[in-house]
This record gives sequence, C-alpha cells and structure tokens, in this order.
Amino acid sequence: MSLSLTFAGAEVLLPGQGLVREEISIADEVITEGAARAVALDGYIVLPGIVDLHGDGFERHLAPRRGAMKQMDEGVIATEAELAANGITTAVMAQFWSWEGGVRGPDYAAQVFAAIANMRDRVVTDLVPQLRFETHMLEDYAALPARMADWGVSYLVFNDHLPHDRLAAGRVPPRLTGQALKARRSPEAHLALLQQLHENGPEVPAALDGLCDTLRAQGVALGSHDDRSAQDRADWRARGVRISEFPETVEAAEAAKEVGDPVILGAPNVVRGGSHKGNASALDLIAMGLCDAIASDYHYPSPRRAALMLAGSGVLDLAAAWALVSSGPARVLGLTDRGDLSPGKRADLVVLEADSKRVALTMAGGRISYLNGDIAARVLR
Repeated sequence: MSLSLTFAGAEVLLPGQGLVREEISIADEVITEGAARAVALDGYIVLPGIVDLHGDGFERHLAPRRGAMKQMDEGVIATEAELAANGITTAVMAQFWSWEGGVRGPDYAAQVFAAIANMRDRVVTDLVPQLRFETHMLEDYAALPARMADWGVSYLVFNDHLPHDRLAAGRVPPRLTGQALKARRSPEAHLALLQQLHENGPEVPAALDGLCDTLRAQGVALGSHDDRSAQDRADWRARGVRISEFPETVEAAEAAKEVGDPVILGAPNVVRGGSHKGNASALDLIAMGLCDAIASDYHYPSPRRAALMLAGSGVLDLAAAWALVSSGPARVLGLTDRGDLSPGKRADLVVLEADSKRVALTMAGGRISYLNGDIAARVLR
C-alpha cells in the first residue's frame, strides 16, 4: 500500500530549481500537491530515485556459490534489499546469454528471467530484465526472439567477449582452464568452442542485420556494449541499435552523441577515476558532455557515490550530476513517469542524511523499500 505523506524541512532536488528547502508530498503512488500527514525531515536531502540502466551485481545473490542455490526467488529478494539500500528504485538486471556457460549460460538465463517474472509483483523496486547476448553464437539466433517474448524481456544488449586476437594467432586464451571448469567443459572442449565461434566471424554481420530487424519489430530496445570506434557505432546504428553501453574510446562516445544515441557509462569507473581495463575514463567523458546516464555495472552503491562525487568535485552541479542516475536513464528507457520529483510523476525517491550522504529512506511508487536509522521513527510514528 502506498503512503500519503508530506516531507517538510528537507532540502529537495526539484526540476529547474536545484536543491531548495521546500515541502514535497506523495499520495496514491505519485508526487502530489498535498498530503495527509507531515513528516519533519530537517537534516535530510530528498532526491529522485535512482534508475539503474545496467547492473549484474545480482549474480552473487542468485548464485552465491556455484551449484549451491537452486531456489532463485530468495535471491531476487536479497537483490532488491541491496538495490533499495542504495537508493535504486528502478533496476535493469543484466543477464548474460554467453558461451561462458555457468551463471552466464542460456539455460541459467532462463532460470533468472523466470525468477524475475515470478517476483516482480512481490517486490517494491521496479525490476527490468535485460539480456546480454554474445554476437557469435549464431546457432542461437533463430530461437532468441521467441524465447525473449516468452520471458517478457524487451531490452537486449549485444556483447562480443571472445579473445579474437589470441584465437586468430592460434594462442591459448588466458584463464582458459578456469572458464572451462565454470562452464563444465574440459579445457580442450572449451577451446574448440571458442575457435568455432571465432570462425563464425564472417557470417555475423549479416546475421545480426536480420536478428535486429526481428527484435525491433518485436518492440525490443537494443544496445551495443564496449563500442571501440566511430565505425562500430555507425554499424550498430544502421541496425537500429541505438544505445551505446560503456564505449571504450572518446571516438566512439563522440560518434554516438553526434547522432543522438544515448551513451551509458559505468559508475564504478567514475568512482575509481578510471577504467580498470585501461579504456576511456568515464570522468573525462562526462566532463566532455559525452554521457547520458551512469549505471551500477557490477556495484550497486556506485551510482549514488558517483553522482555525489561529480557534484562534490565540481565537474557538474548536483542537479546535472543526479540527472545522470535519474532523469537521464529514465529517458533512455522511455519511462516518462519517473526520473524527477515533478507533481504527477511516480513517487520514486531517495532520502539521504545531509551530513553523511548515507541512504536513510527509499520509496518506489510511494511504497517504502528501505528505511534506516532515526528517520524510521519520524515516518512510522
């Protein structure tokens, strides 16, 4: 059940006004002009809820130890608890369909999407499934659209994580034995599979053209992962793949922005001050205006920390920094009902302690998903 409340005394981030000390009310699951009961929030900051466009941090909740957990519903609940504790009110859960096997294999993907579908109406956070599909798995193309429809998945991002340089040179890829064990294959069988997929390369572009046509007709939003060049982005855009996740170079990010394709960057990259793989710094790309949204990637605390760090360091003001984790990603997903605290929008918000900037309260659709510390007595009295 949604609450009917007016938060008073807090600083509130309002569209077009920045951070102002003003009352904000919620009722019937939306931001409204007035509500029944006032809650004093002196010493707190009220911000739009975080819309996380890409996160796979849920893997450790759904499969904390390989083969140990068979019931995923509890893992989805545990994931939501972490999402809510970090101010995330809409979460894109990015699941692999990959030759890597194990928790990234096709069969496991089916289990994950079934668990998300089973639990979506039982949790407060809005959970959005995303499929990350490896481009060279040509044998899976024919079945993919129907399986996505069955799973209720309408967001797909293409990946290619094959070690092409080593395979082309006839060299053994790094970590082959560990990967093979995770996939429950012998190292020899795993290497043979990688070589076969690598050899699919010449057939991939035309196959992708047809697959993207089918998926777009099905209403699936499409993105590419790790664009390396302007040509990469142009090739994807020609297929209707508009979203650019984590471009690896300034050139690729610039190519996306020039034609209005949304650019998503990793929040851990921002917090760390650079890419752990030596790619373009997200901080630099944001300073250059080449970013529409930042996402948790593998670490759910990072979107909040990244936005606050951008504001604290003066790279952006708070409104612009927070937009990268709220209204920006909402626009990318086409979610016009959330992303800021305008009247009539969904009551998705996060309340931070003004001094520590820790999350004290998270609400999604006017329902509490997280409540902590002294604020609990004020809200629940």
